[in-house]
Amino acid sequence: MKKLHFILTLVFVLLLNACNTKKQKVNDSDFPLLENPFFAQKPPGLIPEAFAPGIVSIKHSDQATAFSPDLKEIYFRRTDEELEKHALVAIQYKDNLWTESFAVPNGGEISPNSKIMHIGNEYRERTPSGWSEVKSLGAPFDSIPIMRLTASSNGTYYFDTSPFYDKSAAVGSIRYSRLIDGIHEKPITLDIDMETRKFHPFIAPDESYLIWDVQEREGGFGKLDMYISFRKKDGSWGAAINLGAQINTELSEGSGSVTSDGKYFFFTRFLSNGKKNTMWVDARFIEALRSH
Repeated sequence: MKKLHFILTLVFVLLLNACNTKKQKVNDSDFPLLENPFFAQKPPGLIPEAFAPGIVSIKHSDQATAFSPDLKEIYFRRTDEELEKHALVAIQYKDNLWTESFAVPNGGEISPNSKIMHIGNEYRERTPSGWSEVKSLGAPFDSIPIMRLTASSNGTYYFDTSPFYDKSAAVGSIRYSRLIDGIHEKPITLDIDMETRKFHPFIAPDESYLIWDVQEREGGFGKLDMYISFRKKDGSWGAAINLGAQINTELSEGSGSVTSDGKYFFFTRFLSNGKKNTMWVDARFIEALRSH
């Protein structure tokens, strides 16, 4: 297991590659305690920046996937020639040390209460010894090839359907399933005024907004753009709003999510060389769009 230690000074950053085999406690006199959950990086403004360059993205093609509610665990998908499949890697803040470790061979989205990791139509439970083996969500979800599922604080599921494994009319729609008396109801198609197929939904914990991405929509900026819809007081959903030119570019952007504190928006940017960058930006732009 490789331990990562960071300080705020530029000198240490420049020397990181030369010192990455040296083990030091973060709270040594030369290594001040880092309370910032994002490796003491300077927070981004309203223009997206690459997240933790040289830490999250090194030689691999990485994609941020989930943050624990306390922001002390960052999980991301890592693609590497040495790995047979996408691995889920965790960078965790434990005992005043940042530690990177191989977590699970496959993973997905962490629930707002941090107890469940959703992986399509399956899930893992957090246990004292780590994440459990994969379990099925059961009927009716076990027959749906879900690509991304995110849950609200009250347990409502929002999910899409993988176009690689399902050619039915359901592909490209986002469905939801409320938790009623401990049982999830039959999935219902979400009614958002948008004809284009929708994928990779992210639901706000309070269900006040939903973010997703679409391919090559008229009026978009690139091959893959992200949109948002806000929930109205009567429970219906507003029109789809493009996240704008600062977020969406001529490249492809998708798989957006907001940290549990509501401060930062994370997403994946697909580069022209086939690699992926994990990007982050101040999430205040969401409230600006609400009054759009």
